[in-house]
Amino acid sequence: MFSGIVAAKGRILNVAPLEQGVRLTVDVAQLGLDDVQIGDSIANNGVCLTVIAMEGNTVQFDVSRETLNCTVGLAAPGEVNLEKALRLADRLGGHLVTGHVDGIGEVVKFEPIGESHELLIRAPAALAGYIARKGSVTVDGVSLTVNRVEGREFSINLIPHTVQVTTLQRLQAGSPVNLEIDLIARYVERMQAWRDDSTEGSAP
Repeated sequence: MFSGIVAAKGRILNVAPLEQGVRLTVDVAQLGLDDVQIGDSIANNGVCLTVIAMEGNTVQFDVSRETLNCTVGLAAPGEVNLEKALRLADRLGGHLVTGHVDGIGEVVKFEPIGESHELLIRAPAALAGYIARKGSVTVDGVSLTVNRVEGREFSINLIPHTVQVTTLQRLQAGSPVNLEIDLIARYVERMQAWRDDSTEGSAP
């Protein structure tokens, strides 16, 4: 589990093809490796990946073909948002994030408004119903609060600090982004579906 509070920006240095996926070599110098071991989880752009090797300031991750097919930002060298997995005693500054991307959204607008930026994203139709005003959503691994929802599009206000310390500063209209909906929304939908199914099954 993660909180969506990005600890550092890293950089994918190399993408080596595997039979079913790729092996990433990522520079994580800004993250720090003092408390990281082989087998630990680190989120890269919101995708939970397992550390398989470490050397100096670099870490390697294997990414399956399935993960590559349903995420963005891991198939080529470039910057990524990094976050270590939560410990039970850690502060939950954002919201509970699994590191399992639900779908890919598209940036409609990313523009400065005063000192901040407005980020407008179009969600896939299958995810739009899970995104609510004042609810939480994870964009490329960053926990954010939704300000406004209209149909499939939702708007977020980014404070200067968030723009400065994450890769969101590189977004522009048309950019794809990894989206993870709020974990609570998933369970509410499942409970409602189960209640409806149970009611239908008990009918004479």
